[in-house]
Amino acid sequence: MAKAPVLTPRADDFPRWYQDLITKAELADNGPVRGTMVIRPYGYGLWERMQAEMDARIKETGTQNAYFPLLIPESYLAREADHVEGFAPELAVVTHGGGKELEEPAVVRPTSEMIVNEYFSKWVQSYRDLPLLINQWANVVRWELRPRLFLRTSEFLWQEGHTAHPTYEEARDFAAHIHRRVYEDFMLNVLAMDVVPGRKTVKERFAGAINTLTLEGMMGDGKALQMATSHELGQNFAKAFHTQYLSKEGRQELVWQTSWGSTTRMIGALVMMHGDDDGLRVPPRLAQIQAVVLAIKGEEAVLAKVRELGDRLKAAGVRVHVDDRTDTPFGRRAVDWELKGVPVRIEIGPRDLGNGTAMLARRIPGGKEPVSLDDLAELLPGILEEDQALLLKQSRERRESRTAEVSTFEEAVEAATHGGWARIPWAALGEEGEARLADHAVTVRCLIAEDGSVPDADDAPGNVAVVARAY
Repeated sequence: MAKAPVLTPRADDFPRWYQDLITKAELADNGPVRGTMVIRPYGYGLWERMQAEMDARIKETGTQNAYFPLLIPESYLAREADHVEGFAPELAVVTHGGGKELEEPAVVRPTSEMIVNEYFSKWVQSYRDLPLLINQWANVVRWELRPRLFLRTSEFLWQEGHTAHPTYEEARDFAAHIHRRVYEDFMLNVLAMDVVPGRKTVKERFAGAINTLTLEGMMGDGKALQMATSHELGQNFAKAFHTQYLSKEGRQELVWQTSWGSTTRMIGALVMMHGDDDGLRVPPRLAQIQAVVLAIKGEEAVLAKVRELGDRLKAAGVRVHVDDRTDTPFGRRAVDWELKGVPVRIEIGPRDLGNGTAMLARRIPGGKEPVSLDDLAELLPGILEEDQALLLKQSRERRESRTAEVSTFEEAVEAATHGGWARIPWAALGEEGEARLADHAVTVRCLIAEDGSVPDADDAPGNVAVVARAY
């Protein structure tokens, strides 16, 4: 009788496979309130690595970290009409505190443009105070009716950047810099995720923004996922909060602003883009454990070699974990590490020790081979880089092979509803066609130029719409 698979096969039921993997790889559990989640240590370790990589890139732009309150006076939202309208259905509102009804209800932040501008208007007085570049790592609440762990939860973790600039051009360029040099660089070079950088349509842009830049990734089932966004806010919030400065010419001028964010949704993307029927596959540059050294048997000589090898690999710059829990069956431990997607397993038993070798199991391409114990520390960094590049190549090949070039609305819907994406001239689709896509649960993920670059305008000649079903 065939052994039951550890995970539901992806081809049988992709959503069930996703849920199985999150649970069995010990990434997260559902929280006690519907739509919330508990991020378990292994899942949070992935987020910590993401934070570290992103935070370094953000700080290279001159942006500094700060923190703003979780609770925002409800009246703040009413100051920017498009913003409050866009977020109204998702708001959680606190009406009582300390056993009494509050004089003014407080909104649990869905994003922080409102409260940030309250303080920017105090901190910015002169052109000398600009640009003002602030980021915060925080949680936000957006009440979710159809929750799914990491992808859509009522509370999630993120970073949100907020900046103020003296000119439109400077704000525009900064938003673009974050989009390409922070977000896209991180996703390509750390997450090994092929993404499409583009411009959101007017219908899809952030509430209160004059332009939204996005990065869209294709998941294993062909659906799209919005990975991160960078917004040009223009002067909409500056007008609402009177955020202005005294220019060099002695005139009071409104600032130009940006905001930008990325979330724990990236962990969900990691699962859906790189995972397979055996579990997660973590890109080596991201992995908090790049190699696990496993003792097959509990003999003292084996345990000593496993620990010694762990020290040598650590000295070589590899993030390594030594698994010497020989009271747990080896097969179970190997399956657990495979589920968690650790890039490399190094297995050592008495026979390996006698041969002066270890069994090297590579999670990303698959397969096992014996390798000299003396060579491992030198070989492993190169192997990890090979596997990092392979993941990016596979994600790019998936997107390219499942993206159809079409010229009609019907062809776009056909491609998007059969597990792929479509690229259609925006002139052939337009806002009317975009509205009709909703009848088929399809959206325009972004607009791109013919050469794949990000267009300067919604109606730039030659704009191409990337069309897909999405999470």
